[in-house]
Amino acid sequence: MSSTNDAVPALEARALTKHFRLRGRSRGKAVHAVDGVDLRLDRGAVVALVGESGSGKSTIAKLLSLLIPRTSGELLLDGDDVHGRGRRAFKRHASRVQLIFQDPFASLNPVHPVRYTLTRSLRIHHGSLRGEALEAALLELLTRVQLTPPARYIDKYPHELSGGQRQRVAIARSLAADPEVLLADEPISMLDVSIRLGILNLLKSLRDDANIAILYITHDIASARYFADRIMVMYAGQIVESGPSEGVTQEPAHPYTRLLLESAPDPDAPPRTTRADAGEAPSLVSPASGCRFAARCPFANELCRSETPDLFEVGEDRAARCWGYSERPDRPSVPLAQEVAS
Repeated sequence: MSSTNDAVPALEARALTKHFRLRGRSRGKAVHAVDGVDLRLDRGAVVALVGESGSGKSTIAKLLSLLIPRTSGELLLDGDDVHGRGRRAFKRHASRVQLIFQDPFASLNPVHPVRYTLTRSLRIHHGSLRGEALEAALLELLTRVQLTPPARYIDKYPHELSGGQRQRVAIARSLAADPEVLLADEPISMLDVSIRLGILNLLKSLRDDANIAILYITHDIASARYFADRIMVMYAGQIVESGPSEGVTQEPAHPYTRLLLESAPDPDAPPRTTRADAGEAPSLVSPASGCRFAARCPFANELCRSETPDLFEVGEDRAARCWGYSERPDRPSVPLAQEVAS
């Protein structure tokens, strides 16, 4: 691990943007999947990226892991600009930034045992390992992800493992690179509810023991509150709220965040107080100006529909992309903003 000062983030994105150009009859237009996202991942901390399907969360993971090129913006790894293309540049980046995929059923090759999967990863990132040293490294990886005794699992095939065990093998494969950053893209959504907490606790222990920076991508804001230090809420390609997890979940500033929290199943929760208009997320093909949540927001006015809001400060280390927090006289009357102002 780098000895760089801890004040420098392990991975940082500035104004990260990804537009997918369309062809055929829509030639000249583009899908604005990610628009101007700033994101900072510090060592030993977890940032949760929360939002509904299609909001751009997985696209950000692919951009940060260099699986797809960015349209614009900066990407800094340990303070240094990430640039260059080709296999060598990708391998250098992958040795420090690893992606954990959502589906352990699909991310492991069913015709190869665990030994082959982990050996291949170790040899890619640590090519000199052979013999007893390789065997020791394999067993250590399985022990780190709490598959013990490791000899019981090392020669099993994916179909002989449970979903949780498969995901632990996938995490072990990522750890073989000895990364500084883990990008966990919905790592528990394909697993039984009974074993999800075990995977999150495993990631917590890896964060604490190895001082790894983790980006936790999820649609479940309740698990984000449990697992993450900070939460960033994403809607239609933009960050609409960010802040410490307790603050975001206890006192949500953006109307969309309030809706996410109220949609989470909780028999003890009070009745829903925020209502969204019927409809779906806006089209991201050359989106119009204005707040992208305006069509569904119960507080939106003409300002919201005509001009795009910035991220406004809404308290210490917190921000929300809502005109209700601006000082403009024509701002909408958002109850959440009035509470902050008072």
